[in-house]
Amino acid sequence: MRCVIARFPFDFVASEVEALMADVKPEPATGPCVVIGRRTYPVKQVGEIITRQDRRDFTALEVTRALRRLGFTCVNQAAPAPAPAPAVGDLLG
Repeated sequence: MRCVIARFPFDFVASEVEALMADVKPEPATGPCVVIGRRTYPVKQVGEIITRQDRRDFTALEVTRALRRLGFTCVNQAAPAPAPAPAVGDLLG
């Protein structure tokens, strides 16, 4: 499938994307993410690997659009909830 990311044309095939990401450990998933195999990756991490461009050169929307067209499931992961604040009695000892 032909797509344009950061003004550069790319031809992607789903199996090639899966092969490129097979040995890559996913970064903590927050914000726009894509499910490849059993793993959930941030789309910026996937975009950096499949395009060999710096993450600052493209938007998450560009990569999300391309990955959806290839048939991958894209989700939006919420940031982890902050730890609860300690009670006042816990602080005083």
